Amino acid sequence: MNLIPIEIDSIRIGYPLPCDLVDKDGVLLAKKSFVVASKNDLVHFHQRSGGLFIDGLDAEALQKAYFDQLQTMMRKDKSIGEIADSKLLVHNSVKRLVVENDKVDWRDLQVQANYLLRDPQRESFAQRLEHIHQCLNKESLRNPNGVLFALIQLSATETTMYSATHAMLVSVICGLAAREVLNWPEPVDLLLRKAALTMNIAMTDLQDRLTSQKRPPDPDQLEQIESHAPRAVELLQSLGVSDAMWLETVAAHHTVAPGPLRSKTPSQRLARLIQRADMFAARLSPRMTRPPVTPAVAMQACYFDENKQVDEAGAALIKAVGIYQPGAYVRLASEEVAVVVRRGANTSTPRVAVVLNRSGMATAEHAVRDTSNKDYKVVASVPHSEVKVQIKLERLLPLTVGSDRSW
Repeated sequence: MNLIPIEIDSIRIGYPLPCDLVDKDGVLLAKKSFVVASKNDLVHFHQRSGGLFIDGLDAEALQKAYFDQLQTMMRKDKSIGEIADSKLLVHNSVKRLVVENDKVDWRDLQVQANYLLRDPQRESFAQRLEHIHQCLNKESLRNPNGVLFALIQLSATETTMYSATHAMLVSVICGLAAREVLNWPEPVDLLLRKAALTMNIAMTDLQDRLTSQKRPPDPDQLEQIESHAPRAVELLQSLGVSDAMWLETVAAHHTVAPGPLRSKTPSQRLARLIQRADMFAARLSPRMTRPPVTPAVAMQACYFDENKQVDEAGAALIKAVGIYQPGAYVRLASEEVAVVVRRGANTSTPRVAVVLNRSGMATAEHAVRDTSNKDYKVVASVPHSEVKVQIKLERLLPLTVGSDRSW
């Protein structure tokens, strides 16, 4: 038994235990599903047994319970301070074990990115940002289809943490374009991803509020939007960021600057790629004032620049992620509706998994189709809002593994 210590405050009072609690010698203190009635009971267990421990095999169960508690507090509109004061803790060894099990908990990563951007602290900012950045980079290298699938699905369905999800999606698709299409050096690629993650750090709360606001932005909100880039630079500097290209990229990421990338300075090139990716990702997300558009429509918008010419950065993004990206819904020639699970050999022939049959009924099994086959070719994009099925990331993510790309 691989014992892992846990904090008292990581146990939810009044809720069934997600796993067995044991002492330092592995002796059972409380079985899974036991309801802890009070904190005093936990203190008694802790003092009597020299600490609280769980079996390493139960790490994911405790991690999920921790995430569920955070989600509950967020749904109740608790402030950052209240959540911090609640001392929701999972021991670092628990989180490390979950990561080492090679499974990314995308909703937990959402939470981490949300608190990084909402409540940045100078003493921990660099470390917390690096952790999120490394998780995204590792998964982008290991399974880029899976990263796109998870983040595009969450972007279209999750509004509570919109700003954090948006930042992660922009970071990932910029990185794929830089690495797979533009062939930018690795140090530039890594800096680009961090700039994308932090581009909107000065307006995280406002971005989240605007997703559920029923009216257009008021004058004060518009001013915050217009000034968020220079304010982000100031905030990043106060948090210890000193890299000139990083700061210049964030400063220019909202600038409208059409034209070939070779005509721009290095930071302007990064900023232009982020600007086009930002536009694409924003169109995927729902608002109270408008529904999200299909990924194909969002991609078309970033493919052409402000002068109605093909945009080099936008074209690189499309080549990297495809016209039909993992996580998007499509209608097939077979009259089935499917979700894209892998990018194809070209931008318009992805691998897909059927979610609705020809009669419009949800499928029990997700048959995988190759859309390069004329019988299953894509005939249209389908908005997320029109697909009334509950996608389970854990069930479909295994289908994203592998590559059908020929370049």
